Amino acid sequence: MSSLSVYLLGFLVLTAGLAMVAHLAGIPAAWIGAGGIVMLGLGILLAVTKTRRRDASPTEY
Repeated sequence: MSSLSVYLLGFLVLTAGLAMVAHLAGIPAAWIGAGGIVMLGLGILLAVTKTRRRDASPTEY
């Protein structure tokens, strides 16, 4: 399993946990859905930036 997959899976579990807590706190479902979408987008963004391979810098001769 790649680092990206593990990162996204962990962020998905975190988002699901936060959504469950929000549901138990009585927050409306529309707000939970909107927050979940934002969290998943943030997770994808962070996963890509943390696991991206850097381009090799060209060497000057």
